[in-house]
Amino acid sequence: MTTNPTKKATLTVATLYFLRDLAQNNQREWFHMNRKRYEAARQEFEALIGQVLLQLTAIEPLPNTEVKDCIFRINRDIRFSKDKSPYKLNFAAAIGPGGRHSGRTDYYLHIQPGNESFLGAGMWNPTPTQLAKYRQEIDYNAAELKRIIEADEFRAYFPEIWGEVMKTAPKGYSADHPEIDLLRRKQLFFMHRFTDKEVLKPGFAAEVVKACQVIKPYCDFLNYLFFEEQDEPVDL
Repeated sequence: MTTNPTKKATLTVATLYFLRDLAQNNQREWFHMNRKRYEAARQEFEALIGQVLLQLTAIEPLPNTEVKDCIFRINRDIRFSKDKSPYKLNFAAAIGPGGRHSGRTDYYLHIQPGNESFLGAGMWNPTPTQLAKYRQEIDYNAAELKRIIEADEFRAYFPEIWGEVMKTAPKGYSADHPEIDLLRRKQLFFMHRFTDKEVLKPGFAAEVVKACQVIKPYCDFLNYLFFEEQDEPVDL
């Protein structure tokens, strides 16, 4: 992991102002005219992510993970979108072993002015196989997941579940199943929001790591379920 612990890792109001102005001028010509502002804001965000990675190693092994592996491009993929705005209105990073291309459940940090910043994690776009595994686990033993997401500290940091919910019971499960609310979930994502004032505080990196620490048991639960749990042997 490549970081520079001596580099300033505090976001300034100039970064939020750049993103605010970008939202009002989402055009390539404006962006090129303000490229120096963008580069300065990006460097601040990179320094922040470097500090988060450095502090996160106390609770999460991060082998071969560098800042560049975690940060998303600000350019939007507009090939299949009706919205042709060329740029995202935020800085974002996937924080975890391997960064944004790991394919595993990691911590997503989103910085956007207007009190829209957050640290999020969870089941967002599961494959059909992963969703089936999740529902099988809930049917068999929902207690482990509920112990994690219903803990007092977890609910204080992540009070609301986000994501798509089926209107009816999924195929193979009864509508009166005692865990039907969890079974109907197609996504199970949590966010801890940060105000602009919190984002600009010198200790913001530590606050991000604290939120990661709180939600880590849930990420571990999903990663074990989706990537490490072995199927039961079949007797032939």
